[in-house]
Amino acid sequence: METVGTPWLWGGFILLVLALLALDLGVFNRRDHVVRTREALGWTAVWIALALAFGAFVWWRFGGTLAVEYLTGYLIEKSLSVDNLFVFVVIFSTFAIPREVQHRVLFWGILTALVLRALMIVGGSALLQHFHALIYVFGGFLVVTGLKLWLQGDEQHRPERSFAFRLLRRIVPSTTRMEGHAFFLREHGRRVATPLLLALVLIEVSDVVFALDSIPAIFGVTLDPFIVFTSNIFAILGLRSLYFAVAQLLRKFAYLKAGLAAVLVFIGTKMLASGVVHLHALVSLGVVVSLLGASIAYSLWRSARDEARGQPDGRPAESRP
Repeated sequence: METVGTPWLWGGFILLVLALLALDLGVFNRRDHVVRTREALGWTAVWIALALAFGAFVWWRFGGTLAVEYLTGYLIEKSLSVDNLFVFVVIFSTFAIPREVQHRVLFWGILTALVLRALMIVGGSALLQHFHALIYVFGGFLVVTGLKLWLQGDEQHRPERSFAFRLLRRIVPSTTRMEGHAFFLREHGRRVATPLLLALVLIEVSDVVFALDSIPAIFGVTLDPFIVFTSNIFAILGLRSLYFAVAQLLRKFAYLKAGLAAVLVFIGTKMLASGVVHLHALVSLGVVVSLLGASIAYSLWRSARDEARGQPDGRPAESRP
């Protein structure tokens, strides 16, 4: 695979990620506690600062083009991950997961997601290196996905209905009882899964589903696996703190899905036309920022207007149950 990432860079980045995760859970979040908004905002700022610092390193080491591609990939993954936050809310509500242990479930969920995404990125990059025509397959897939996202509107995700979850319930004995942050307990002489494990599995399933959109989208920006991997990982690392920072505000971004759909269609069209038209990385970044910014601004404006009219969730009246 052609990449700017040397073995030393790959190894160093992976060690950096492992060190950050060890500090996160082993030092700063060793005890179960309710993550307050102020703490979550602080950690969100830290993860964003680290991502931008790495982007500055890419600029210094490899030049502006790759740095812009890294930043564009980071923004795409970060914005598409917002859908994950909605699913987290549904999952924790479904299993009545206490707020003080939610951060631990998300930690292990995101750790596993890092491994799965690394495998998907390496596999996708290898396929594109040997079968370049797949870029058009990915492009078509993103266009269709973007249109489906646009049309589905406020349709709710139901991860507990997934095949993987139903299979787990059949194979692994479970209980509704919880003790601390244990994923397994012993009942009547046998080991049973707690709701924490069931929630963790659903988080993993939902992440794999969303990765099928986001990873091809980043390949539409850059084909370098090191840039795809690092931008994706930094976006995912900050997902947990972002959840606690904005979980109560998600309803205010009712029209963000429209922006995400437009981004997917744009990236997919760019991939389909890659043999004829080549857009500069700055153009792609500008389009992505404009689409996301417009959808966020419109969401906030509609939310403020609807709250003034007594419609608290910011959605059109006909779309609410």
